[in-house]
Amino acid sequence: MTILVRKALVKDIHSSLHNKRMDILLSDGCISEIAEKIETVADTVIEIPGISVSPGWVDLFVKGTDPGFEYKDDLDSVAASAAKGGFTHLFLTPNTQPVTQNKTGVQYIKNHHAAQSVALHPIGAVTKNTDGKELTEMFEMRQTGAIAFGDGTKSIQSAGLLIKALQYVKAFDGIIIQVPDDHSVAPHGLMHEGIVSTQVGLPGKPALAEEIMVARDIELLRYTHSKLHLTGISLSTSVEMIRNAKKEGLNITCSTTPYHLVFTDMSLLNGYDTNLKVNPPLRTEKDRQALLAAVKDGTIDCITTHHTAQNKDAKICEFEYAGSGMLGLESAFGILGMAGLEIDEILQLICFNPRKIFALESGISIGSKADITLFNGQTEWILNSADIKSKSSNSPFIGTLLKGEVVATIMNTTINSNQAHEQ
Repeated sequence: MTILVRKALVKDIHSSLHNKRMDILLSDGCISEIAEKIETVADTVIEIPGISVSPGWVDLFVKGTDPGFEYKDDLDSVAASAAKGGFTHLFLTPNTQPVTQNKTGVQYIKNHHAAQSVALHPIGAVTKNTDGKELTEMFEMRQTGAIAFGDGTKSIQSAGLLIKALQYVKAFDGIIIQVPDDHSVAPHGLMHEGIVSTQVGLPGKPALAEEIMVARDIELLRYTHSKLHLTGISLSTSVEMIRNAKKEGLNITCSTTPYHLVFTDMSLLNGYDTNLKVNPPLRTEKDRQALLAAVKDGTIDCITTHHTAQNKDAKICEFEYAGSGMLGLESAFGILGMAGLEIDEILQLICFNPRKIFALESGISIGSKADITLFNGQTEWILNSADIKSKSSNSPFIGTLLKGEVVATIMNTTINSNQAHEQ
C-alpha cells in the first residue's frame, strides 16, 4: 500500500527538511521517498492546503479503563480518541481491573489490535494492586513490553517503597512516573484550598499535598540516582523545586495537563461543573501563569492529557460524589493553541520531548517507520459532541473554540483521517 502526502510543511527539529514544504511517499508502512515533487501514482493521496507533518504525538498518561471498566472506554475507543487528537502513542496507567501488574496484563494491552493504528504502551504497576504495600515483578513486565512504571492515579505514599522501586528500575534504565499527591493531607478535599473553595463551600485540598510529595520525591531521586517523571504538576512552587533539581543535574522530568494551563479554581465560581473536578485540582491564576512560563522555558518537558473517561452517572451528580477527571485526547492540540502556545512549542511538548525521554523512534526521513501526524496549526474549530470518540463525554471543552486541528494520523499502513480531503 502506498500513501502520498503532498505539499506538507515538515516539522521535525531533527531533520534537515525542518520547515520545508515537501511531498512524502509512504510504502508498506515506511517512508520511502521525500522530494519537492513526487510523480508516483499512489493508492491514496492526501493534499490539503496549509497542512503540516510531524512525527506522531505521544501522551504519557492516559487513565486505563480496559480491562474492567470498558463501559467508560475500551482499548478501541481510547485508540480512536487518540487518533482523532493526533496521538499515535499512548501510555496507559495500570489502574484497571485487574491491575496491570504482571506479564499477562502487559501482554493483554500490547497484543490488542488497536496497536496497529495507535501504539498502546502499558505503564506497569509498581506495587501489587496499586495498594502501596508490596513491589511487583517490574523486570518481567519490562521484558514483556511495559514502557514505564508507576501506580498511575494512586501516588506511591511509602518513601521506603519508592526508594526500592527507583533502585529496582536502574537495572534496566527504567523510569518511574508519579503523580505528586500526599494522600494524608486533606484526603477529602474536592478542589484547591483557598478563597474560592471557601466562597463555593467545598472542602479544599491544600497546595501542601503536592509540595510535600514533590520535595520528598526529589530527595529520593537524589539518594537513588535513578530516573523520575512527575506528572500533573499544578503549582508554581512545584515548578521551582523541579527547576532547581534539574540545575543540580538530577534525572528528573515533568509534565502538566492542558486544562491546568487554561482553567483555575475561579472557573468553579461559574457553577459546580463536575467536569472540572480533577486531581491535582485546578489552582490559582498565579500557578497557571507559572505553568505557562515553565512550559516556555523548558522546565516542564511534556504535556499529558490525563485523559480520564467517566460515564454520565459519575458526572451528573453532586460535586462531592462525582468521579474525578476529564477527557483530553481529542481536544489537547486545540487547547494548547487556545492557551497561546506556538506550534514549535507544542510539538516540543507532545512530540519531541516525550519521544526523547522514553526512547521512542522518531523522524521524517527515508526509511523511517510510518508514524506521523498531519495537522493545521492555524485552523479554528469548535469541539462538538460528535468529535468525541470516547464512550464517555466528560469534557468541559465541548462548545469551545479551539485553535489547531488534526487532519490525520498515519501509523504503519493505517490512515485515521478527520477530514474528507483525500483524493
